[in-house]
Amino acid sequence: MADEAPILKSLDDDGVLLVTLNRPGKKNAFNDPQWDGLAGALNEARTDPRVAVVVLTGAGDDFSAGQDLTAFGQGAAERDDGKPSGFFGCVRAVFEFDKPLVGAGKGIAVGGGATLLIACDVTYLGESIRMRLPFASLGLVPEIASSYTLQSAIGRQRAAELFFTAEWIGAERALEMGMAARVLPDPELLDATLAKAREMAQWPVASLQAIKQTLMVANRAHVEAALAIEDELMMKQAGSPENVEAITAFLEKRDPDFKQFRR
Repeated sequence: MADEAPILKSLDDDGVLLVTLNRPGKKNAFNDPQWDGLAGALNEARTDPRVAVVVLTGAGDDFSAGQDLTAFGQGAAERDDGKPSGFFGCVRAVFEFDKPLVGAGKGIAVGGGATLLIACDVTYLGESIRMRLPFASLGLVPEIASSYTLQSAIGRQRAAELFFTAEWIGAERALEMGMAARVLPDPELLDATLAKAREMAQWPVASLQAIKQTLMVANRAHVEAALAIEDELMMKQAGSPENVEAITAFLEKRDPDFKQFRR
């Protein structure tokens, strides 16, 4: 039996494209086909005149557990784009998408799952949401320009605390800090998000694109700077002894021992 598509797409008559991360058995954790699939969906939607708004959600009970760490033990296949992962093309597609991008997340949203929601223009969360920015615990750095977008949304002090502690964030706190436009009961989340997206999609697409351009113009240089330093330091940290220990501990289902590197 063939694997299900890692990305599902559904376009309604109002111009709202629903894009669903579809690896529910893995909490929608990203592997290369899913990074590539999301990049492709956003790139196609950007040039499709029928699409006014994109809603991004996850299948099953979760938004996304971020990068699938089990994929690291399988070896990376050589890619035509020369990149080590589909992650890089997906990040570029997110920030080049020039129409409203609306996130609907519930359950687990960790790492890239959390930073994707932060990158959305408007984010709605379910009451079950549990977000985490685990980069310090993995010996890594933030990604998807979240080193800028998060502090822009909630302030430097709060962003620094979340990054440095890698603590869990629930729905009430996420809303209070400004990480979401609103929180909804899980059973209502997707329908309510699609209804809001249709409110947006009733207006001229050119106007929506122009509004997004005005919102992004002041942030563009900051986003590009964040992406550049994140990529540089991610490549430096990836494969470091601390990073290897974090991933090994995850695969072995134990707590990592970072104190060994301070001796």
